[in-house]
Amino acid sequence: MSKESVTDLPPYFNLSPDASLDQLTPAVGTDQLAEIASACGRGRDDLASRGLGDEGRKRLRLFSTWEITRYLIPVAQAHFRRVLKANPDLPQGQSESEAGAKWFTLEEVLRLRVFFAAEGRKSKDYLPYRPKGLPAKMVAVANFKGGVGKTSTCAHLAMSAALDGYRVLVVDLDSQGSMTSIFGGKVADEWQTVFPLIARHYANHLQSDNRARVARGEAPAALDDTLVEALKISATDVIQSTHWPNIDLIGSQLNLYWSEFQIPVWRMAARGWKLWDALSESLSEAGLLDRYDLIFFDTPPALGYLTINGLAAADILLVPVGASFLEFDSTGRFFDMLHSTFRSIEDGENIAARALGRPELAFEWDAVRTIVTRYDGSQQSELAALMQAYLGRTMAPQRQDFTALIGQAGEQVNGIYEADYRDFNRDTYIRGRETFDATYASFKQLLLGIWRRDERAMQEG
Repeated sequence: MSKESVTDLPPYFNLSPDASLDQLTPAVGTDQLAEIASACGRGRDDLASRGLGDEGRKRLRLFSTWEITRYLIPVAQAHFRRVLKANPDLPQGQSESEAGAKWFTLEEVLRLRVFFAAEGRKSKDYLPYRPKGLPAKMVAVANFKGGVGKTSTCAHLAMSAALDGYRVLVVDLDSQGSMTSIFGGKVADEWQTVFPLIARHYANHLQSDNRARVARGEAPAALDDTLVEALKISATDVIQSTHWPNIDLIGSQLNLYWSEFQIPVWRMAARGWKLWDALSESLSEAGLLDRYDLIFFDTPPALGYLTINGLAAADILLVPVGASFLEFDSTGRFFDMLHSTFRSIEDGENIAARALGRPELAFEWDAVRTIVTRYDGSQQSELAALMQAYLGRTMAPQRQDFTALIGQAGEQVNGIYEADYRDFNRDTYIRGRETFDATYASFKQLLLGIWRRDERAMQEG
């Protein structure tokens, strides 16, 4: 055999069992799993700290005059400067040198937007559209296929909406807590997540059921310590502010996963409990649909009870999907499971509803859209076009291109809107954020259409 043919063999040939044994580590027990988890935790804290300011908290960067007039307030730079000079009570920004560019906090930008909306040309959209008298729109971003850009898409839509002037609440339903890390949240245990809200909803059901029991002369069911404690907590108690002035967070952490085991136990004990209403009714009861304009749910990559709560609460369902056969196939199965799950709930509830002459349950979403993420037009255009042909208007026409910018920003535990464009070539930055701006534009057009439809229905009704 020639020397050339030996060296060209694949790397899995001619492996030595004895040499492999020498490289083998000892068998792994449960204690070692804890050590691995601890090492990952230390690494996560180290990586997360890269996005923190000197005070140990995430801090949103400043925005330059160029960036404000290009992306946030639609006026020419010269006019922007003239307005500030003529109105010294307005935020004047800060500069790194006497003749340097002016930089503003997002709080200052939001104040300036209000001023331009009051004093500027009425033909320009200085403030985002939100009909009076209508509640916030709730948006679930979901798919049980991992790696499709679900959390990234949800986070960037939330940031885009905040830059646009909307008041945003982000609800992390994924026990991995990636969204919580992005927004710098600190969550000690499950009592600072949505868990107590679901527990409170169940406890309220038990109390209502107990009143009916007593009226029938039956003994009431006892509430355990968990439920008693949950009755003291409302949605406002678990909200934390973030480094974004108009984004708040209900965070998550690993213990939230136990909700997936506890919720079915409660449901078996009280078949009349409408567990799918727990999240939506908790947020509504606390007045959050008036306090915020948009509420985003980042769901786990599984169709569990937390995902069902997020989907049932949502007005809009967004499903990120890559332009590949496996992801398209998996997404189709996801929709099949959604249909089976929610139709099963409807059928179960409506048997009793019809017997009692009550209105039947029917789940409905204002819109359901799939979004192609991590798109490579040079290789995936044909498959994306095929997916569009089959899904039609269910698929958003915009493609969220794969961009290195998000990876570079992610190394600092930031979204692309948190990255300082001075760290990049300006043209690279502009191209990099264009795809996320386009994703938000597509979402915003959907949102405005839904709100206008609701507004007209309210006026006609």
